[in-house]
Formats: sequence, C-alpha cells, structure tokens
Amino acid sequence: MVKLFNQITFYDIYQECKDTFHNDKPKFLELLTQHLDLSSLVPPSFHWSYYKVLGRNRTYSLLSMLAALILQKILGIPTVSLLILFLSLCREAREFCGFNDVPDNAQFTRFKQDFISEIEAFFNHLVDVTEPLCRKIDSKLASTLVFDTSGIEAYVTENNPKFLNSIIRKLKRVYKNNPDVDIYKMAYGLMPSCASANSEIKQLFINGYFCYVYKFAIIANGLGIVRNITFLDDDFKSKHPEIEIDKKSDSPNEDKSVSDSKALKPVMTDYFNLHPDASRDTFLGDSIFDTLETYPFLLNECGFKKALIPINPRNTNTDIPKSKFNESGWPLCPLDISKTLKPIGWTREKGRSDRFKWGCPETHWEGRKLVCHCPNPCTDKSCGRMLYTSPNQNLRMYPGIIRDTEEWKKEYKIRCVVERNIQYLKEPMGTGNPKTRDRLTIKADLLLAGIAQLLTVVVADKLSKPEHCRSLKPLIA
Repeated sequence: MVKLFNQITFYDIYQECKDTFHNDKPKFLELLTQHLDLSSLVPPSFHWSYYKVLGRNRTYSLLSMLAALILQKILGIPTVSLLILFLSLCREAREFCGFNDVPDNAQFTRFKQDFISEIEAFFNHLVDVTEPLCRKIDSKLASTLVFDTSGIEAYVTENNPKFLNSIIRKLKRVYKNNPDVDIYKMAYGLMPSCASANSEIKQLFINGYFCYVYKFAIIANGLGIVRNITFLDDDFKSKHPEIEIDKKSDSPNEDKSVSDSKALKPVMTDYFNLHPDASRDTFLGDSIFDTLETYPFLLNECGFKKALIPINPRNTNTDIPKSKFNESGWPLCPLDISKTLKPIGWTREKGRSDRFKWGCPETHWEGRKLVCHCPNPCTDKSCGRMLYTSPNQNLRMYPGIIRDTEEWKKEYKIRCVVERNIQYLKEPMGTGNPKTRDRLTIKADLLLAGIAQLLTVVVADKLSKPEHCRSLKPLIA
C-alpha cells in the first residue's frame, strides 16, 4: 500500500503560526466570554452608584473593573500588582475585561474602598441567583447550612515572628537565673490584644496559633458554596448592640468559643432576613455552639429540622438523668447500665408530636414483629423493653436526629466543606495573605472571592457541568 504525503511549505507553516497568534483566543477566556454575562448580573444600583459620583463616563467601566478583579480571584493571582502585570502582558485578558489600557494599583484600591457596600450587595444578589441552581444540583445538600468563623491575617508588625521572638529574648535575659519561670507562656501573655496600627485587628487563636486578624463568619451549604460572609468588626457590633463583649480570658480557645457562640444568632438572623427564601433543613456546627440557647434558636426560630452539633464536654448542665441516659441521650438498660437501648425509628401519629422509639438491644425483627431474646428480660412483653423520647423533652439531646447513629455520622461529615471553602477563599483565590492592613480592602477582597465562586456556579450551570460548581480551574488548559 502506497502512503501519500502532503508537502508542507515554509509559507504554510508561517501562515498557521500567524493565524494562531492573532486569532486563537485562550479557551478558558473564550468560555467565560460565552457563558458569563456580567451586565445581566450586576444590580442596577451598582451602576448608578459607580457613575453618579462623577456625573460623566469614567475612563474604566464598572464591568471592566469587576471583570478584572473577578478574573484575579478565579486565576488565584495574589496581589493587584501581579494582576496589573498579567493584564499588561496578556492581550486576550485585556480584551476580556474591556481595557484599552490597564488601571494602576491606586485605582483598583479606590474602587474596593469606595464601593464596598455595593460589592457586598452584589454578593448578596448572587446568593439569591445561585440558590435555585444549588437546589437543582442537590436539594438536600443545598438545604444543609454550615457555620464557622475564621480570620484574615493583616499585614501588621505583630504578625511578624520577629515581634514575638524579641519579647522572648528580653524575657530570657531578665529570667536567665530563674529556671522555674515559663518564658514562652509569659511572652504570649505580654502580646498586645490588638495591633498597634488598628484596634480592630484582634489577637486570636485560629488554626492552632496566635495571629492578628480581621475575624469573619461564613455560612456555606452542603455543596461547599458560600452563602454568607460577615465581618465581625465594629460595624457589626454597632449593628447588634445586644451582643455582650467579654474581656479576654487566659484561654484563647475559650475566648474563641464564647465569641463564636454569641455571633451565631445575629449572623444567622441577618442571613435569613436578607434571604427569606433560603433553604434550611439541616444545620451543622462544631461543639463551640453546644449551648442550651442555640438549639431552640435553630430549631424553633430559624426553622431547621435538624441541628447537628457535637456535645461539648465542658457544658455539663443537662436535665437528662445520667442514671437513665448516656452522654449522647441514648437510654440505658435498666438492669445493665453498660448497655444502651437500640434505636428503632420514628413514631409519627396523627394528633401527637413525633417521638423516637428505642428497644431492648436483644430485640430483633422476625417478619413484621419485634421479638426480644434477652436471657434476663426486664419485662414480660414479647417485644421487650420499649421507650419513647421526644425532641421537645430536651432539644440539646434530641436536635431532630439521634446522636451517634450512622445517620448522624454520615451527615456530620459534610461539615468539612466549610473548612475547605475557607481554605479555598484564602489560598487558591489569594485572599489569605494580603499585603495591606486596610479593613475595607481586605473585606472587599474576601467578598470578591465569594462573588467569583458564585459566578462559577452560574457558568457551571450553563455548561451543564455541576461537578465544576466549586471551581473552574479544571477547565483551564
């Protein structure tokens, strides 16, 4: 068989390279251009606020500024300086943003600071836009809300390790002849409670170490999509004067638990006031929120059906007798307290509140009948010992779900999505290590990271690729 070959001339090679250089737009930017229409998503109030200041057209349009900052977050460009360099070198990126020339650093900074309220309103608008899209992907996970707090480390002297080391060196010189003094404990005690540059930058114990941060609360759904970002700053405190601000104690963990539990109610209340149609079925939180006041608020006021919060061993004031129930609310066998009754299921009867049914651990189903095979039965009933518990008896012990069951363990695993979401907003999107201490700039950067993730949901829906709802980076080739 004779193989035929086509002769390629130097002119053909040159023409192909020329066409590629001039016409081949990066596929990722082309994808965003086709499926992301910012003009239809930005609220009209943002347009009005942006243009009314000057009363004339601006050099750089609102959509161009937003497109550049959103592209920065999607691509994970850590600083505005690098963003400017990227836009200067990449013609296709400038065309995507609609720039003829690239704004300078100060223009991006002024945009964030002057329009922080509009950026926040844009974020909240996208939360409403993406709510039905999240339900479309998975209605159960969309109605699962996870609450957590974290902090953005500011660019201050106190966050430099040299600051703490200098205190340690001074203490070592003073107490060099006194080995009983714990130098490191004393050094941490001498650290100021807030940064000298800004009193709103508080010293907190986050992720296992001390740092000076702007603290924020975040709500994410079970899909890992951010639903709310609230900075716990002075503006938040003035908006909620009912919050009691405690003084710093000797335990940084205790400080974190008290402030987190007190922030839960105002943050969740604000969220549902902004988004009254938001899905709410299951709440997930860590043991910090295990207080007697939390469960009635979540289950009765917010309308959650289940609140999965692990028992905090420090909170011992419960009204369940220890002789009849274990620490997870499981009834104990009356003849052998080392054994617990086993869960059988919910009993729902018309005209009565739902109850949960427990049975003897030696009881088994035989056909449609429960039969007890206990060698030392505590009752003469063939089905063995039966007990009913109602969530209304103790919402902490029975928060709409039985603790330590397989259902509990399976659903509580979803809580890790908020940790991943916080990490995603900080590191891949470049907001975790800002080179500034300005509160408005840091807040705008975090909100823009949230906006970028919500726009990702919109693009993934138009592409019919729900697996990319959290990040579009796999599409970058």
